Amino acid sequence: MNKEFNKGLLLAGFGSFWWGFFGVIYFKYIAYIGHIELVIHRCLWTTFTLIITTFFFSKWDTFLKIIKSKFNLFYLFISGFLIFINWSVWIYAIASNRIIDASFGYFIMPILSVMLGFIFFKEKLNKKRIFAIALVFLSILFLILASIKSLPWVGLIVALSWGFYNLVRKKINVDTDVGLLIESLFILPFALLTFYLIVDKGLNDFQFSDPPMMMFIFLAGPMTVIPLFLYVRGVELCGLGPTGMIFYITPTLQFLLGYFYYNEPFSITKLVSFIFIWIAVIIYLKDLNETI
Repeated sequence: MNKEFNKGLLLAGFGSFWWGFFGVIYFKYIAYIGHIELVIHRCLWTTFTLIITTFFFSKWDTFLKIIKSKFNLFYLFISGFLIFINWSVWIYAIASNRIIDASFGYFIMPILSVMLGFIFFKEKLNKKRIFAIALVFLSILFLILASIKSLPWVGLIVALSWGFYNLVRKKINVDTDVGLLIESLFILPFALLTFYLIVDKGLNDFQFSDPPMMMFIFLAGPMTVIPLFLYVRGVELCGLGPTGMIFYITPTLQFLLGYFYYNEPFSITKLVSFIFIWIAVIIYLKDLNETI
């Protein structure tokens, strides 16, 4: 049991590290093609990668079972829309030097998810979690009152889209990878149409005449799917509590890369708001550790 638990921690940790480090480096490097085309390629090649993994893991029976339910399809359509928003805004943040703002969203997302669980699933809240939620709202309110220009709307959309995505997925309880494939298939027609319009106007950077660049763009699929598999497997082996704590590797690395490597501006106003958030995270993690 202990061996499996440690393996789960390792997998979840590597998945979180991948999201926070490799994911940022890769998508930042390739952002020169423009965030709209990059979102399209992420949708296209994520779908392609998931089709391959579904074949590899022989999950087409699971796929067919899921799509036979109108209830599942309805909620997966909604969750597909939410994940598309999350991907789009996160890539916009990467391309427009707002990685720190995106990290803000991933710092507050688990705490907002606790609040959403209370509202929609009547999950119990204790005093520590209520205080953590209050600090998150205090941080957001401080930013609004201090300077509307410093409001990290990117982070808020990232947090809310991912939080509601998890909420919707919790209602249907389907395999993470197969569910993401169905969500991607809902997004695919819009991605293909947009890509056609970009190519038709000659605005595309993706060229079959440039195989190295083309292959590098193909990696948008595996760069999305691989950390997902690692993290989900980690959750299966050691549970939501421990992996919830490990997940904070992701926004921490995003913040550090944004500030120290990409030299993004970090005002005093944002510093104060982040201090509120970090205190809330410490309180949340301490409470999470006590309940494991």
